Amino acid sequence: MIGKSRHLDPNGQAQGSPPRRGAFGQGCGILRHSPPPGSYQHIRYRPPSALADWVEHFWMESWALRGCAPQTRVVLPHPCVHLVFAPGRSRIYGVQLSRFVRELKGDDRILGIKFRAGAFYPFFHKPVSTIVNTSLPAQQVFPNAIPAEKSVLACCDDHAMVDAAAQFLIAHLPPRDPNVDIACKIVEEIANDRCVTRVEHVTARCGLQERTLQRLFHRYVGASPRWVIKRYRVYDVLNQLSAGIPVAWAALAQDMGYFDQSHFNNDFKRMVGCAPGEYLELR
Repeated sequence: MIGKSRHLDPNGQAQGSPPRRGAFGQGCGILRHSPPPGSYQHIRYRPPSALADWVEHFWMESWALRGCAPQTRVVLPHPCVHLVFAPGRSRIYGVQLSRFVRELKGDDRILGIKFRAGAFYPFFHKPVSTIVNTSLPAQQVFPNAIPAEKSVLACCDDHAMVDAAAQFLIAHLPPRDPNVDIACKIVEEIANDRCVTRVEHVTARCGLQERTLQRLFHRYVGASPRWVIKRYRVYDVLNQLSAGIPVAWAALAQDMGYFDQSHFNNDFKRMVGCAPGEYLELR
């Protein structure tokens, strides 16, 4: 998987670390990360059963860079909304349509909640597309987010932080919305089936008209069906490249509806920041 932050042993635990309850795989869309000195850790935790329909996972990020040069992380995000608890700056991050570049410095620890693609709308009550490529203070969606931030970040270990954040979100669960299940299922099918390369493949499977599908994604996912398809197929390409598996570029471009390979290469470069053939050199 692209974006491994730490190596895992066969039990899914970080090597050289004590066992972590609920921790699992590390793929988080990282394209590039500055090398040491300094330490950095990214760990993900499964949600409790009460949140399984709403949350993909919790993630914990910590770094110790005091006295070291700042580090840069370049991430290719999934089409998901995140609630991030950070000291004095807890925010809701909408879907990011391009690469997400961050600079890390000093010492810090933050906790994030990654909502399932399509599951944030009932919390927000507005089209998720209205917060694409931007963020807003967490208290604009959750009025008591500031005391929750203090409570979560005051916890002594990762597990307590995750538990506190989970209880906060459980207390704010909205009524069930059947469209959430539909949107989540469609996005997951796109993500898991690399044969889905065009919008018509999706409409044929889900039995929705293209305009209906567009409206559903505008309101619940925050990005168009075509963009979601392209993003996950680029993930597939990155995984293939990282694994040393050859990619039939011309056939892939044609399958995805591009006029020719050069148009696919241009889109790939806009998303990833380099041409397909340069990707491994920049890793």
